[in-house]
Amino acid sequence: MTNPKKLALPDISDEEEAEIQAGIAKDPDNPEWTEEDFKRARPAREVFPPEFFEGIEEMRRRLRGRPKLETPKKLVTLRLDQDVVEKFRATGKGWQSRINEVLKQAKV
Repeated sequence: MTNPKKLALPDISDEEEAEIQAGIAKDPDNPEWTEEDFKRARPAREVFPPEFFEGIEEMRRRLRGRPKLETPKKLVTLRLDQDVVEKFRATGKGWQSRINEVLKQAKV
């Protein structure tokens, strides 16, 4: 069950509400829906061709989970000097992969 406190929106002032409504009124490409708009609305599956949804499902399948690696990695525990770790971490995201590359080049 979801926490109702997380779903609650903060109160906004009358000025903020007026600004939001003015923005809605000024946007000709996305006007606020009327009751008639809601009555005419149809489910996406009735409007878009089946190929559209097949494409979405294919994309979801490809993006699901971690990307497949050409050479699978092996999880190990390795103790390194603190200064070595700090220097690699300072280089940003992907620092573990950079350590891997340095070790490959060492060919010990």
